[in-house]
Amino acid sequence: MPRRLRLLTTATAGVTAALLLAGCGGGDGDKSDSNGKIAGADTEASVSASPSASASASESGRPKITLPSDVTLTFEGGQTGDAVKDAVLADGAERARAEDAAITGTDPKGEGLAYYNTGKALEATLSWVAQFKKANVTITGVVRYYDRKVTLKSKTSAILTFCGDESKGFSKNKKTNKINKTPVNKDSYVSYNTRLDKNSEGVWQTSQIISIRGAAQCQP
Repeated sequence: MPRRLRLLTTATAGVTAALLLAGCGGGDGDKSDSNGKIAGADTEASVSASPSASASASESGRPKITLPSDVTLTFEGGQTGDAVKDAVLADGAERARAEDAAITGTDPKGEGLAYYNTGKALEATLSWVAQFKKANVTITGVVRYYDRKVTLKSKTSAILTFCGDESKGFSKNKKTNKINKTPVNKDSYVSYNTRLDKNSEGVWQTSQIISIRGAAQCQP
């Protein structure tokens, strides 16, 4: 498989119907993405920025998320001037960091996953992380997130769309440390459509995700 995030796209039948979001508007019911992959699984083994915790991790009650030094994740456009949209962007980013921490083993209990995901998104993310563990594979390199846009649907619901550049991110065998470097092509770029719901503690949890690898709008 060409990219590190496509390493484990052969999933069991119970996992493939993991996440939802019909098109770009959101919806109800379990659906995989338009490429027939695990919605979320094909999109999310990204990488995070250094062993230090992210800024929001220092806030009271939030899990401290750390990642290996060979994993870097960057997020463009984090400040919109709207406090609510900025909170959605921040918690959406923390979700990606939390998943990377679970995959790389810096959060073996998955505390960050449970904090920033809920419902079907949590179920699918746990399944995806488990596949990395089963294959004895981790991640390395750099992933960049860009064109991040928030649409507020209500006081407690939002749609967050963005693109991911995985051209410098790869899978790595845990036993041999061999990196599976692959050439850059259109599938190195992924579009994401996610729904976040604000819980009673004020955390914007991701509840639904769909991804499309090779999407035209994310091509450089």
